Amino acid sequence: MTIPSRRVRVLFDEAAIARRTEELAVAIAAAKPQNLLVVAVLKGSFMFAADLLRALHRVGLEPQAEFVHLSSYRTATVSSGQVEILRDVESEVRGRDVLLIDDILESGRTIVFAKDLLMARGAKRVLTAVLLEKPGKRAVTIDADFVGFTCPDVFVVGYGMDVAHAFRQLPFVGLVDYDSPEPDLFGGT
Repeated sequence: MTIPSRRVRVLFDEAAIARRTEELAVAIAAAKPQNLLVVAVLKGSFMFAADLLRALHRVGLEPQAEFVHLSSYRTATVSSGQVEILRDVESEVRGRDVLLIDDILESGRTIVFAKDLLMARGAKRVLTAVLLEKPGKRAVTIDADFVGFTCPDVFVVGYGMDVAHAFRQLPFVGLVDYDSPEPDLFGGT
């Protein structure tokens, strides 16, 4: 696939994400989770989940970590509306508090699917944490318990999020400008 030249403009920079992640960890600790299992929704949340897990440790929590790989996008930039389990949680969730971490709360289908799945498996409580939310795009009724940032209705990349598997490595969340004549993958404008 030939990728046209493009520039990535910073929407949320590395320092802002780090500050907000620490604040979220404090708020999560204040919810007093018991026997906490953190479940990160792959692939887009992996950077946020890793940073949030370290922040949870710094505020005195000792969660176990697990992963679920769900998809409603596949290679598209718009949700298909159908959520598929590509990799399931292996740990027992029955009777545990679960913190479900995702990158973006947009339509809400993926996080509702995952939350319902974990509750059906006997989780005591499922809290949700998302790095970004796009409130105007909701297709189902859900509000995340912990939100990093409200995001404009634009397609974002970086900090684990991608387009066609590109840009996950960026330490910030940005917007791809495909009309830019020269690529700038490190946040310049």
